[in-house]
Amino acid sequence: MDKIIVRGGKRLKGTVTISGSKNASLPILAATILGDTPSLIKNVPSLSDISTMVQILEFLGARVTYPGEGQILVDPSGLNHFVAPYDLVRKMRASICVLGPLLGRFNKAKISMPGGCVIGTRPIDLHLKGIKELNVKAEVSSGYVMVKTTGLKGADVFLGGRFGSSVLATANIMMAAVKAKGTTIIESAACEPELVDLAEFLKKMGAHIEGVGSHRIKIKGVKKLNGARHSVIPDRIEAGTYMLASAITQGDVCIRGARVDHLHAVIDKLKEAGVSVQKSAKDIRVTANRELKVVDVITLPYPGFPTDLQAQMMALMTVTNGISVITEKIYPERYMHVPELNRMAANVAIEGASAIIKGVPLLSGAPVMASDLRASAALVLAGLVAKGETEIHRVYHIDRGYEGIEKKLSRLGAHIKRVE
Repeated sequence: MDKIIVRGGKRLKGTVTISGSKNASLPILAATILGDTPSLIKNVPSLSDISTMVQILEFLGARVTYPGEGQILVDPSGLNHFVAPYDLVRKMRASICVLGPLLGRFNKAKISMPGGCVIGTRPIDLHLKGIKELNVKAEVSSGYVMVKTTGLKGADVFLGGRFGSSVLATANIMMAAVKAKGTTIIESAACEPELVDLAEFLKKMGAHIEGVGSHRIKIKGVKKLNGARHSVIPDRIEAGTYMLASAITQGDVCIRGARVDHLHAVIDKLKEAGVSVQKSAKDIRVTANRELKVVDVITLPYPGFPTDLQAQMMALMTVTNGISVITEKIYPERYMHVPELNRMAANVAIEGASAIIKGVPLLSGAPVMASDLRASAALVLAGLVAKGETEIHRVYHIDRGYEGIEKKLSRLGAHIKRVE
């Protein structure tokens, strides 16, 4: 099993190019199931989660090829299965997003329950609640979600949950509703850019969708969808991670391809901390060359501060003089990285859904264990400024969401390598 070794103390400088969005690519690849002809998806990152989704599509009977770098061509004409098995779904929670497309194509689906996650329980109750409104019967048996319908029918669907809107539930209802008879209104829909990108792809296929990016989405069902060509948006979480990497190393990094309009909350907090952020049409330049200030952060659904950057922001605050508070409103249990940061001489305490961080002058390199995707990135960022050497184990987590992170950081001047 691979590990990443980081030797801290190098100021990052240069340009890093952001890959396509993982969280947009996954539902878009799932949506290709709905087309009667092939779809070409461009700017797809090379990640293990993408490989898992491709395996699911191939298991269902689709033919998947790679006509160019970052391109995936999906021919769904041979689809003959409506079951997504445990051996594949267990690898990635986002596998649940094939539920809506399979319903739209076959009027039935059988999906293995995704199960729990180290960042906290993420039930699929909103998925099932929304699907049932579309004239679908659903039950959970023997670890599988089984859904079927005599015909999808448009309806009013409310998707508000305990911790706000659900991105994947909104995606599933949207992908089923585009093939439903009549009109569907999704109230309390998620607003994330990845959902907007999914809707743009569906519209290219022939779907009628209005209001995406707001909490009210209107979908008029159609009988037929064709394949389409689409280029995935850049990954805002990867972009935010490199912005924070520049800040934590007192660096000067140009984040090429980042979308400013997707990162307002992150830019706001970096400016509040005293980081210089210069914006242009094609990139964001992040420079830090003075002592930073502590900031308090509350994670919220988009356009609030992303939960997927909470751990990385915490790494920055561990070496910022003063006391900061991070409150996790999306996944209150998402603090598995805290013990590992404390192993590196950080001073972080958990109080309910909040983390109290007392900044220290210097972190110390240590062997640490990655618990999940974003925790992995936080440990890499901490290693960039720690004295000595940091060994990060279980880096298969980071391969789920960051394309060649050690190569990109190395080109910025970091002392980082991957070791088998």
